[in-house]
Parts: sequence; C-alpha cells; structure tokens
Amino acid sequence: MTVPGNLPQCSYLLAYHPDKGRVGFSTELGAMLRAAALADLYLKGHLADERGRAVSSSARPSGDPVLDGLLEEIAGARPRKWQHWIGKRQRPTVSAVRQQLADGGWARCEPYKMLGLFPATRVTMRDPRVRKELVSRVNGALRGAAGRVDPADAALVTIVAAGELNLVLDRRSRRAHKRRIQELSELTGPIGPALHKSIQAASASAAG
Repeated sequence: MTVPGNLPQCSYLLAYHPDKGRVGFSTELGAMLRAAALADLYLKGHLADERGRAVSSSARPSGDPVLDGLLEEIAGARPRKWQHWIGKRQRPTVSAVRQQLADGGWARCEPYKMLGLFPATRVTMRDPRVRKELVSRVNGALRGAAGRVDPADAALVTIVAAGELNLVLDRRSRRAHKRRIQELSELTGPIGPALHKSIQAASASAAG
C-alpha cells in the first residue's frame, strides 16, 4: 500500500466518504485542495510569505503538474494574499487532482450524467486502506509531540480543521483539540488562517 506524495491528493482522499462513495456536496473541496497545494509549495520552499502575501521563492519546478501550475500563477502575478490564490481556479484544480489519483491507481473515475443531463464524474477509491492510513496520520498528529509531527501531517490537520471537514474532525473534536490544532497550524505558516478566511468569504458571498 502506498499513499499519495502530495497534499492535494491526500486532502481529496480525506474528503471522500467511503460509505457514500463520493465527496460530500457541502464539502469545501476546491478551497481545501488549493490550500493544500499552497501548503505543499510552502513546506517545500517554493513559496514564501511576504507581509501576508504569497511570493515565489524558488525557480525550480516541484515536478508535480498541479503544484507547478499554481507556482506559475503566483510567479506571473504581483504578490497577492494567500486567500486570493485559494479562491482562484478551484474547479480545474479539483479535476486535475482527481485525474492524478486515477493515473496513480488510487481511484477509478467514470464519467456519467447527473439526472441524465449534467456531465459529472463518479469516483471510486481502489484501496480503502489508503484513506484509513491518512485518517490515522491526522489522529496521530493530534496526539504526538508537536515538534515531532511530520510537517505534511501537520498541514493535513490544518486543512481538515480549517475546512471544517466533519468526516475526519467533527466540531466536538475540533473544539477538544483547539490548542493542538493551533500549534500544528503554526507549522504550516499562513495556510490555515487563509483557508478559513476564504471559506468565510465564499459563504458570505453566497448568502448575500
């Protein structure tokens, strides 16, 4: 059993409901995957924080098409807040990450028409143990010493908590581990707060 090597793919698998066989419609999947890509680039030294804005700090590519696409977006624009980049191109990012999971053998993707009219993709996880391993890593990060937690696992906790992914961490768990989640969020720089703000802004816009 192998686990995907980048954070967007891991985040997608965590958002997948194994019993329902899909990602929940209320899940902020696009925002979470964009935040995961930013976190991946930040942790690997491709991005830096400059007065609350994302800036390219390395010209070398990451080797991952999704991450490099985002890196090119940021490098080709003036410095913008992290929240800005989370809100951009969410749908193409979801499609690209889903295709990566299919190409890597973690998922099977089948096109179909919802209600017989609207094009959609049915996603089936090939090995449930992969997602169970990722959930275990999230839970382990909440229990272990903060200084010994893998930064990627800290980022997953941050994304799951900020994205309010109840499937992995429900409200009661987030409340019980509030201080610990904050400690892990600090390891991933500006990503957690930016994801939280992006989701709040999107909700306010939809309500308005």
